[in-house]
Amino acid sequence: MGKKIKVLHVAQAAGGVDRYLQMLLKYFDKNKFENILVCSQYFQKEDYEGIVSAFEQIEMTREISYKDLLVAHKIRKLIKKYKPDVVYAHSSKAGAVARIANFGLKTHCIYNPHGWAFNMQCSKKAQLLYVLVERVAAIFCDKIICISEAEKQSALNKKICREDKLCIICNGVDIEECETNLHNCVTRNDMKIPDSAFVFGMVGRISEQKAPDIFIRAAKLIKNKIPSAHFIIVGSGELEGKIRSYAENNDLAAVLHITGWVKNPLSYVGLFDVACLLSRWEGFGLVLPEYMIAKKPIVASNVDAIPYIVQDHENGLLVSPNDPVDVYRAVIELKENSGLKRLLIENGYQTVNNKFNIKRVALDTEELIEKIIS
Repeated sequence: MGKKIKVLHVAQAAGGVDRYLQMLLKYFDKNKFENILVCSQYFQKEDYEGIVSAFEQIEMTREISYKDLLVAHKIRKLIKKYKPDVVYAHSSKAGAVARIANFGLKTHCIYNPHGWAFNMQCSKKAQLLYVLVERVAAIFCDKIICISEAEKQSALNKKICREDKLCIICNGVDIEECETNLHNCVTRNDMKIPDSAFVFGMVGRISEQKAPDIFIRAAKLIKNKIPSAHFIIVGSGELEGKIRSYAENNDLAAVLHITGWVKNPLSYVGLFDVACLLSRWEGFGLVLPEYMIAKKPIVASNVDAIPYIVQDHENGLLVSPNDPVDVYRAVIELKENSGLKRLLIENGYQTVNNKFNIKRVALDTEELIEKIIS
């Protein structure tokens, strides 16, 4: 057996990036690759036992500040310590500091934004800043991995780099683990939801991006049409107070269930009759293939990468962003058309098995790394 290829991963944002890394590294060929993780304080060491040879934490903030130079200095010391063949930076913040840290060293560098920061709903000034940072930082890496066709097109539209520096490795989920987790389901009795209830649910952070305000406004319309309806949000976030307040003021408090952060969100998806992702912007949306594995019909917003995963009336229903009435109509269509619901579920399950398996993502990533260092 020859020398292993050493990859040093750098990650700041937890959430989806954390889940992605856990899945990806689990399926890396351990006979050929050695993985090291340098991450922020938001990651948990026990989640990476057995899949990384070293776990290093550095305090990182999401906001851009002068402290980033200190973070870059610490990462640079770790690059010199471990002497990896490749530095693989995940998400915008880690992408910037890792590429600064690697400047002047002979280590190859890969960057995966996991959703471009300039696609977020923010001020024009902030968007311009993100674009400029990405254009400059793009000079200092070998390849940029886009997790969807939409991500690549965004990069080309903003002239982030030349096209041959971009490659697409579509995101994926751990199908086997998801199916195992589905057997450990929370019951309706646990949630004090009647067996006869119609349940509309979402998995996601209760934040501006995931549009929980649109979810709860749609819930009001659904409740008027389906008196037995209950609503579940699996997650936590800064808008939870506003969502609960709206529920209180609109007679929804008794039928709204917010789980807070949970280790296994899929254990709640089994309760849903209809699952949704109503994001205002989305780099991929890992929960969509997870819904498909769980055999749940999907209502999702028609933004960014989502229509590359969900095709309207084929494996889910697409709705206009920021439109609770459109969400309501889609949910009622699924409630009243059992044939359509069955079709979407069957096609969705085929979609995730054919296109969004994390084992394929791991293989594609390994091939890219081997090509870069050869």
